[in-house]
Parts: sequence; structure tokens; C-alpha cells
Amino acid sequence: MNPFSPTRLHDDYVVLEPLRLDHVPALEAAAADGELWNLRVTSVPPPGQAHDYVANALQGQADGHMLPFAIRETGSGDIVGTTRYYEIAPELPRLAIGYTWYAKRWQKSHLNTACKRLLLEHAFETLGCVAVAFHTDELNEDSQRAIERLGAQREGVLRAHKRRPDGSLRNTVCFSILAEEWPNVDNWLHTRLNRLAPHT
Repeated sequence: MNPFSPTRLHDDYVVLEPLRLDHVPALEAAAADGELWNLRVTSVPPPGQAHDYVANALQGQADGHMLPFAIRETGSGDIVGTTRYYEIAPELPRLAIGYTWYAKRWQKSHLNTACKRLLLEHAFETLGCVAVAFHTDELNEDSQRAIERLGAQREGVLRAHKRRPDGSLRNTVCFSILAEEWPNVDNWLHTRLNRLAPHT
């Protein structure tokens, strides 16, 4: 079996489900919480375009360089966003985590830490990755701080790397975590999650 096949990841806080076309209505609703498509530094599908967004992600999966997920918050049972593995290089192996967005009400909560811990754990402990990368817009300072809080190391900036949805040129900030750094990062994420997550 291909280790990079779609898989379901979960903990007490979140379920990462292999992305499917039937997630489209829920993703439309999640994106509408905060009208996320209006944010210049993200690539959230505007109304009516979530189907194409999911279809493109699934094409990347079929082509072997992406594994997209829908994010389900366990307490409510709601789909609240999406994330994916991309730039999968199975010969190393190595991959990147990104295309991540959450409904506004879940931003800056424990959810991002929970999602990233699951994705990193699977990448390092099941897939055997030597490194995991993160990329974000140089203008997206919130995202950069969130990646740094995960324990990732900043590597540098790719200038004029790609175009934003509005056509402007984007500089991309690159971060990574190496396999040998994962145990310390894992301990830190467990500590952070215990502090941030709601307790009953």
C-alpha cells in the first residue's frame, strides 16, 4: 500500500478526514464565517468556487503530490476548514504542510496546534519524513508567528515566488522541522495543547 494514500487522523479535539467533494457545502459555510476569501494573504475559495477548490486538491492527490484533508472539530461535529500535505517527495521522503484555513471562530484557538501535531506526527512517525516544510506569504505575519510557535525554524525568503489571487507578486517565507527535531517539537506541542484546549 502506498504510504501516501488518503488517511484519517484524529485526536480528542479534531478529525482530519480525506477531502471529498461532498465536503464542499460545509467548506462554503466555514469560509463564510469571516468572509475569508477577502483576506489578501490567503487562498480561500470565494462563494461558488469551493467545488473547483476541492477538485483541484483532489487532482493534486491523484497526481501524487498532495494529500488534502477536511478539518472536523470534534465537539461540534462541524467541518471548520481544510489543510493538506503538498510538495510530497517520496524519494526522501519530505513534504510541506499548508493550504490551511479555519472558520473565523476557530482561528487563534487550540485547533491549529491540534491539527499540526497530528500532521507532523503522521509525517515523521508513520511516513518517515526527514523534514517537513511550511511556506507562507511574507505579508501574513499572523501565519509566520503561528508557524514559529510550532517550533519550526525559519529558513529564508523566496522573492517574487508566486502570485496572489489578486495577481500581485508574493514573497514566500520558508520554515522547516527536521526529523531529529521532532521529539522536542512534539513535547512542546503537547504542552501547548494542554494549555490551550478547553477542559471539561
